Amino acid sequence: MISDNLGQFLIGGAWVTPDPAARRFGVENPATESIMAKIPLGTEADAARAIAAARDTFEEWTGTPVSDRLDLLARVLTLYRARRAELADAMRLEMGAPSAWALEAQAWAGEVHLEATLEAGKRFHWEEQRGTTRLIREGIGVCGLITPWNWPLNQIVCKVAPALVAGCTMVLKPSELAPLSAVLFAEILQEAGCPPGVFNLVQGTGPEVGQVLASHPEVDMVSFTGSTRAGVSVAQAAAPTVKRVAQELGGKSPNILLPECDFPAAVAAGVTACMDNAGQSCDAPTRMFVPAARMAEAMEIARDTASAIRPGDPVDPKTTMGPLISRAQWDKVQGMIAQGMAEGAELVCGGPGRPEGLNRGHFARPTVFGHVTPQMTIAREEIFGPVLSILAYDTVDAAVAMANDTVYGLAAYVQGPEAQARLVARRLRAGQVQINGPDWNVHAPFGGYRQSGNGREYADWGIHDFCEVKALVGYGAEQ
Repeated sequence: MISDNLGQFLIGGAWVTPDPAARRFGVENPATESIMAKIPLGTEADAARAIAAARDTFEEWTGTPVSDRLDLLARVLTLYRARRAELADAMRLEMGAPSAWALEAQAWAGEVHLEATLEAGKRFHWEEQRGTTRLIREGIGVCGLITPWNWPLNQIVCKVAPALVAGCTMVLKPSELAPLSAVLFAEILQEAGCPPGVFNLVQGTGPEVGQVLASHPEVDMVSFTGSTRAGVSVAQAAAPTVKRVAQELGGKSPNILLPECDFPAAVAAGVTACMDNAGQSCDAPTRMFVPAARMAEAMEIARDTASAIRPGDPVDPKTTMGPLISRAQWDKVQGMIAQGMAEGAELVCGGPGRPEGLNRGHFARPTVFGHVTPQMTIAREEIFGPVLSILAYDTVDAAVAMANDTVYGLAAYVQGPEAQARLVARRLRAGQVQINGPDWNVHAPFGGYRQSGNGREYADWGIHDFCEVKALVGYGAEQ
């Protein structure tokens, strides 16, 4: 679905014409490599206009009762549900996501974040008394939100929803590679009655619009999701104004299969989780650790599982994996596959080039490497494609040490008997550790250690990050 508003920006409650100096950018369907639309890339002037609109309405919006903000979010949720199929279709076009995945994972993710934030906002401790001091949590101010292309609505909603509830105003810059769903979501906010200037949308690139949001003195906080490299740039731009910076960045997540786990099921589940979303997830379990004596068995199970994945036309109901987002990303993944082969990893399945039968689109072959060693490039760098590295360990202590030997720390996984898995999970240095493949929990905090970022998102954790804490000392104890 391509909206008529795609060529405009939402600023101050109205769809407006971008700066005449704005360049045009062709939005590609990565499954066909065809240009399906063109969008304006905002300029510094466009970003500044949106920031001014957000600043002008902040005092009024942050002064509204929390109940009114929650009512707005409830209306957004109702409209989101009504347009969920439309939102999914937009992500099928802009990402090449298979239709079922676009609806049941991508669009669903935005819906459950709205539900979780609405529930969290109702039980959030906005005020509390400590002796004679009254503690108040209130919106931090104007927020710049910079979101990626790999989970468009997931990342948009888990920033916009808590910011709205906290009483913040905002400017959203979605990825220029996936702008369609962002415009539809902006339309939903407008239809729900979001006051003019509370939510503003400006399309553009990171080096242009993103840097303005990060550096502008009238922006009080910037929330960024993307690569670690880009996150460093955002933090540097934000430093002179000492604004709050929340970041969810890259990952190289380990998946430890303990000796006593259900090995066939654990290997298969690990492969599937790594390949989901064409491997384009920052928390994907891309490093699988298996007992050394079971390496051959793991490679065989992984080969069978990966070979059953069907890349192809996103509209085809038999397709289970879509393309990578762009030619640049495809080239990067191809380079990493070649690097793995050159460094001596054993290619179990997949490899360079497109999958058989596909002669267009940015499709990569589901690829598994065995006998990977910790110092190999494919074991250390984030690939962001359907590439799994299987590493061997002799002892659980060695597995934990190798798992933690990374600059990242976004997610980790462990499979095995519950008591032992819990002990191992406590030792893993990551913001979120999943034990034995649980259901996704949008009330659990999401964020990373080290170069995977700072701050936490989802439900009350997200609301907290968009709040300042004010202490009214001498307020007096309640009777």
